[in-house]
Amino acid sequence: MGKKVVLAYSGGLDTSVIVKWLADKGYDVVAVTVDVGQKEDLNLEKKALASGAKKFVLKDIKKDFVEKGVFQCIKADAKYEGRYLMGTSIARPFIMKALVEVAEKEGTNLIAHGATGKGNDQCRFELTAYALMPDAQIIAPWRDESFRALIPGRKEAIEYAKKHGILVSATVEKPYSTDENIAHKSNEAGVLEDPWKESEDYMYKLLVPAEKAPDKPEFITIGFEDGMPVSINSKKHSSVELLDKLNEIGGKHGVGLLDMVENRFVGMKSRGVYEAPGATILYAAHRDLEGLTMDRDLMHLRDMLAPRYAELVYYGYWCGREFQALNALVDASQKGVTGEVKVKLYKGSCMPVARKSPYSLYDESIATMERGGSYNQNDATGFLRIQGLPARVQSKVNKKLGIKFF
Repeated sequence: MGKKVVLAYSGGLDTSVIVKWLADKGYDVVAVTVDVGQKEDLNLEKKALASGAKKFVLKDIKKDFVEKGVFQCIKADAKYEGRYLMGTSIARPFIMKALVEVAEKEGTNLIAHGATGKGNDQCRFELTAYALMPDAQIIAPWRDESFRALIPGRKEAIEYAKKHGILVSATVEKPYSTDENIAHKSNEAGVLEDPWKESEDYMYKLLVPAEKAPDKPEFITIGFEDGMPVSINSKKHSSVELLDKLNEIGGKHGVGLLDMVENRFVGMKSRGVYEAPGATILYAAHRDLEGLTMDRDLMHLRDMLAPRYAELVYYGYWCGREFQALNALVDASQKGVTGEVKVKLYKGSCMPVARKSPYSLYDESIATMERGGSYNQNDATGFLRIQGLPARVQSKVNKKLGIKFF
């Protein structure tokens, strides 16, 4: 009997060949598929066992992933490099948590994954594993020279799978690397490795190209309670149902497509094409509601910290104390971010057009441009004299120093 190893198993090209490779090395492979809402057939037991696994485990973590992962990042307004909604980044720690649970139950500290030595996922997997299981031993075949000697790239992996009768969807002509969950679908590799080449329509699964979207806009209303999405068109939904439904609605209108070159944690740049219809709608609606309900200085503080929050998620530090502290601030900031936002969806665009809240900080009698109201405009004179005091004092010194601003 060999050493038992728990493998993060998706049934895709990489993990399919890794099962066989590990089994041939004498390991007893426990193939673990984690359900994070990917629209795929997850009944992979037969395939896993046929590839060489000794056991197959399926774990459903969609609810935790959506509520504690995706929705938490929306509350933080976290976007890596101001653009990427981090669907894969968020999922990896939750997947590793499930793997550690299986490993503990199986009585092993050996955990394997199919992430390459060039990508971010190895960081997210392993930093989480070490935080949850300090004595974990990681097997990452793509970082093993003997594995790369046998399977140096995706073309050889496809040939290896074919040789051993392992069914995979990737082909030499379309060797794309994809990752899908309820938050998004990522597309990498293949023709996308040339940043100048446009993505192809056939890659898309969660949305249609904007030019093929309906010619009439659709208006929907998203409801929030303390920053958490809870309803569509005033109808309450569970977290998973809500995101699923928004993916369907947004995808129909071509909402949520992002094509970008990003900076990986390991130091290189990479190009990814991401589909995230539902998350894109929620980010836009949530941010708009904050404009109505969140104090200015609190919003600006949260906004200053949002890039760091996104970095920690992207890099894989979900289980760090810094991240925990930032989450405490995020949760505190969301008190009263409750209400509804009406969003217009049209040919790839997502635009908030109306909003309301029982905790609105907007006071029409103060903000009105008409005569009257409860704001005394004369008060602004003293306010500006005080605010301008440093400028008046510095002006005299600036003239002596010859400092000019224009």
